[in-house]
Amino acid sequence: FEGPDWHYLKRGHERFARGPLLRADPQGRCAGVLACGQIIILKAAQESYGLGEDEEGSASGGSLCAHVEESYVVNMQEMDIKHIKDIVFLYGYIEPVLLVLHDKELTWAGRAVLKRHTSAIAALSINTTLKQHPLIWTASNLPYDVYMLLAVPSPIGGAIVVGANSIHYHSQSSSCVLALNDFATAPEGSSEWPTSKVNVELDAAHATWISYDVVLFSTKTGNLLLLSLVYDGRTVQKLELMKSRASVLTSCMCTVGDLFFFLGSRLGDSLLVQFMAGVASSGSSGSTKTGREEPGDIEGEMMNPPAKRLRQASSDMSQDSASADELSLYHSSSTNPDSAAQKNFEFSVRDSLINIGPLRDFAYGLRTSADISTSAAARQSNYELVGCSGHGKNGSLSILHQSVRPDLITEVELAGCKGMWTVYYKGSRNHALDALPVSTSESEFHAYLIISLESRTMVLETGEMLGEVTESVDYFTEGATVIAGNLFCRRRVVQVYSRGVRLLDGAYMTQEVRIESPCAKSDTATNFESVSVEYASIVDPYVLLKMTDGSIQLVTGDPGTCSISVSAPPIFQNPEDPITACSLYHDIGASPWLRRTSTDAWLAPSFDLVEISEGTDTEHGDIYCVVCKQSGWLEFYELPNLMCIFSFGNFTHGKRVLYDSRAPPKQAQISSSLEGTEAGNTEERKQDSESRMQVNEVCLQKWGDKFGRPFLFAVLSDATVLCYHSYVYEGSDSSLASEDLGGSEGGGISSRLKNLRFIRVPLDWVTREEGTAALIPRIVTFTNVGGLRGAFVTGTRPMWLMICREWIRAHPQLCDGPIVAFTPLHNVNCNHGLIYITLQGFLKICQLPSVLNYDNDWPVQKIPLRGTPHQIAYHVDANLYALTVSVPVSRTAAQILESAEPGSPYFNELENEDGQKLVTLEEFEVRIIQPGRLGGAWETKATLPMQVTEHALTVRIVNIKNTTTEQMQSLLAIGTAYVQSEDVPARGRIILVSIGQDQSDPDAWAKEIYSKEFKGAISAIASLQGYLLVAIGPKIILHTWNGSELNGAAFFDAPLYVVSLNIVKNFVLFGDIHKSIYFLCWKEESAQLHLLAKDFGSLDCYATEFLIDGSTLSLLVSDSQRNIQIFSYAPKSVESWKGQKLLPRAEFHLGAQVTKFVRLQMLPTTSSTRTNRFALLFGTLDGSIGCIAPLDELTFRRLQTLQRKLVDAVPHVGGLNPRAFRQFQSNGRAHRPGPENIIDCELLCHYEMLPLEEQLEIAHQIGTTRSQILANLSDLTISTSFL
Repeated sequence: FEGPDWHYLKRGHERFARGPLLRADPQGRCAGVLACGQIIILKAAQESYGLGEDEEGSASGGSLCAHVEESYVVNMQEMDIKHIKDIVFLYGYIEPVLLVLHDKELTWAGRAVLKRHTSAIAALSINTTLKQHPLIWTASNLPYDVYMLLAVPSPIGGAIVVGANSIHYHSQSSSCVLALNDFATAPEGSSEWPTSKVNVELDAAHATWISYDVVLFSTKTGNLLLLSLVYDGRTVQKLELMKSRASVLTSCMCTVGDLFFFLGSRLGDSLLVQFMAGVASSGSSGSTKTGREEPGDIEGEMMNPPAKRLRQASSDMSQDSASADELSLYHSSSTNPDSAAQKNFEFSVRDSLINIGPLRDFAYGLRTSADISTSAAARQSNYELVGCSGHGKNGSLSILHQSVRPDLITEVELAGCKGMWTVYYKGSRNHALDALPVSTSESEFHAYLIISLESRTMVLETGEMLGEVTESVDYFTEGATVIAGNLFCRRRVVQVYSRGVRLLDGAYMTQEVRIESPCAKSDTATNFESVSVEYASIVDPYVLLKMTDGSIQLVTGDPGTCSISVSAPPIFQNPEDPITACSLYHDIGASPWLRRTSTDAWLAPSFDLVEISEGTDTEHGDIYCVVCKQSGWLEFYELPNLMCIFSFGNFTHGKRVLYDSRAPPKQAQISSSLEGTEAGNTEERKQDSESRMQVNEVCLQKWGDKFGRPFLFAVLSDATVLCYHSYVYEGSDSSLASEDLGGSEGGGISSRLKNLRFIRVPLDWVTREEGTAALIPRIVTFTNVGGLRGAFVTGTRPMWLMICREWIRAHPQLCDGPIVAFTPLHNVNCNHGLIYITLQGFLKICQLPSVLNYDNDWPVQKIPLRGTPHQIAYHVDANLYALTVSVPVSRTAAQILESAEPGSPYFNELENEDGQKLVTLEEFEVRIIQPGRLGGAWETKATLPMQVTEHALTVRIVNIKNTTTEQMQSLLAIGTAYVQSEDVPARGRIILVSIGQDQSDPDAWAKEIYSKEFKGAISAIASLQGYLLVAIGPKIILHTWNGSELNGAAFFDAPLYVVSLNIVKNFVLFGDIHKSIYFLCWKEESAQLHLLAKDFGSLDCYATEFLIDGSTLSLLVSDSQRNIQIFSYAPKSVESWKGQKLLPRAEFHLGAQVTKFVRLQMLPTTSSTRTNRFALLFGTLDGSIGCIAPLDELTFRRLQTLQRKLVDAVPHVGGLNPRAFRQFQSNGRAHRPGPENIIDCELLCHYEMLPLEEQLEIAHQIGTTRSQILANLSDLTISTSFL
């Protein structure tokens, strides 16, 4: 978008009513963009690979991507088309036809009597080669409130124009209309419009096609409606609208394939819904209609726990539709209502995406499973965030945890543990179990728990109780165990120790094999002593043993005789390039996944069927050996023939994509030594290559049954965890050849995995901590712990890697500090639980909390409120939350008058109305909620209803001093406003409530002790050194409390309306709705609120807070344009006009509106020991949570320089510039740019994802080291892990 045409696109305007909108031609020939009131046409480069939704073009192969050949601007002013509202491409024309909805002249609701039908549509034929666009047909006299176009699919064609009160159909030859309510009026001189049976308003609705003649609408109240077109040939005769189900409040919707539609919501959880169209007899339709007047609620299904939902989803479809007759919905699609064939749609929710936005407010409170006795870092996992999420019927409380805290069943002290494993045992008596499907094998209980201590091994039975049976079993117990597991379909247990392998049938040993070094026979005995088993991996029927000298031995089992034999494959006996890590991978399933990557699988659609019909054993799949060498090579070998089928060099560098580079081992040696000399060019880089990193542990694992793709994890020697996700590369052979780094020497093998690729996945967690004793992280995979699957990483900062819908969710576990060993446990008393041992020597048996949803950045629990939550406050002593909730209710005018005081103008107005007229009001109440104990339900202990038309604006816990008794009281203060009409002067009430369980009356949890009415809305409340500070309309008044009433002590006149109040010591910060922030000081001697300084600019404040760093106090504010600014009070500075003006210290564009800041003390780290340092946690209306933290000057300079480098070094999404995005956005207002003193950690996170050589290069360019940068980033994460 360069050149002179583009410079004048805005034509001097700063803001636009519509756009940008992008619409594609159904056949993919071009696309149209509505931007800055202009239409830009994008021409597709190749017609067959277009921009549209047509499937035909993409069927012949995905190697060609749709791209834009050229673009040009269509001058709409020449055609006298202004004020464009919507555009859409029509179906069924030879050339692309663009339909434009526009206003001929502007009007609004207040002028609707005089000017009502001002909109029109115009169809333009787009010729992209000649750049001409003749007008084909037009239609005018449409109501001013139409706002959306829907192109009707073939064979009908034409378009539907949707308005707030009417729906219109227009094509080149015919048109028809449907009035939706009493506000729809036909233009003068035309016939009366037919009226719909459903009385509804369609403003702010969304729509999608679920059949070529049926549109599904989602209204602003969250109801689903169906509009069907009654047509004859290509002529639409009439439109019919029918009610369907209730669903979420929708922000967007679209059809996915022929079976599903997606309801996207920013106010609730987004849903994927399956619909089925069928034909029902008219008899059954009648009975269903009369039987169910109330439409069912789609969301009701989402209240089930995820596991239950999955079971429902996987059940047979026919069974589903039979059991859920409330889902079915019948409506006529023919002109004759009595005809037998009627369309019948059945809906069922298949999946949901959890959403915690918009976060209006949140509180930081104690978890119910808190353990107060823990140390500093672990103590933080005692806390949780409780946020006000959603709106209307989607309103809920969101309980957020940053770290996982398992529910403890029992704990035992056990020192010196090195590892532990649980094993199954199937005796000969249950051979029948082998034939059972996998689902039962998951429900089988564990039989033994094997714990390896430093010099001995303990064996415990996992029956009703954990009983030690070390003496009575034939396990090797005289030394430590390397690994234990099952072989031969769980009929045998295998135990590996440093000198041998034992095979056991239950408690009895059936075979023991000593492990010897292959060269021990010719060497001295001392050499034999030095080689022993260091690490092992088990996959039935193989055991892979890694020896201390870097060689590998393979134990192969014979399922027929249940015996094992050891071999030392010569391919793994290379002393020059020892193996540092290895593991086995079982590619299970009907068609093993890795097999697809060796051939061009996407070319053969029946590939899976071919594989199965070969007669392979579908259950066993393929087994591979994954090996990492000291030289940095990653290699895959196929078992049992040990052929290398995938290799990649410099694996430890953390490249973005891994592919098969086909280099033979000899070349690997040469290239690695060359690389070593290159890296050692400069002295700094030699120090920072960190003594050539190597892989300590590697793990390849697949969790999904049908659609899963393997994940590759690796732990490096500096405790970095690399994570990769595999995929099949669909490319032509020519592009592959250019990628071959290793040349064609090793390329003779045809069955190499040439199309296998791994893409790096970011893990948002720090696994290493500076200055602590290094525990080597170990990866333990699990298939069912509390219904979840994934891996657990032990070590200094342990974390869960949970696999949810083929996506990794990293959740740390901080509550016990470092963890030495972990294993899943499933027995009678611990259903799908876990055991872990901490560094302090405690063995804990736990279960994961089942109420949390882990498929989120932070584990979350949502509690539906069926109303809009507004504000929340936490009472520490009573451990209760106070929450304001509003519910929309419809009342008749007569009912409102009954509850009102006579004589007020608002009610005089209502008296003139019809007494039965319905008025919709928001009814407010304050709920006192107690957190649930260990997975229990959260209970509402008390409800304080507000009066009619009274809105609760603020709720705060305040500590005020009773001047009579000289004691401090902790009370709940509620500030309200009466919202009536613009003719009524504003009034408000302040209510003081004492909360907590009353000893005399155990059922009373809240007691109102004071209430007083004021002139003006009570918009903010805070406690200031024992006084109560209240914002009443444009005034701020300080009150004293004598136990029975509030008395004013001081006041300050605010400009317009106070939105937030913050207190630190005797300083007050408040934000005004339009006039930015003010900084006051309370002087007790002279009893006055004294203005210290203010910001002279105009700013629409959303939230304010103090930022404390040691002895520095800064003032932070967020505004309506999604920016945050930091100000400081510097009276000695010249620019501050003798201290009257607050000076801007930093500004930053967040891109989201911040509604609440919470100030929390930062945790100490090894590098920074400053104690009085606070960070601000904030929540936004987009449902995101962020943190602003102060930094040391030196760290700030280093990271700011790194940030400038990363702007160029990292490829950004869509080629967008993060620096331009983070500039202060003033929306056309004059703004003097402030200093850029905030660094963007979202951008800095990309540093860890860069390949090692790029990390070293960037660190060298900015004059620091990689380890220094990583230490700064991990310190930041550790000091702000508040939850």
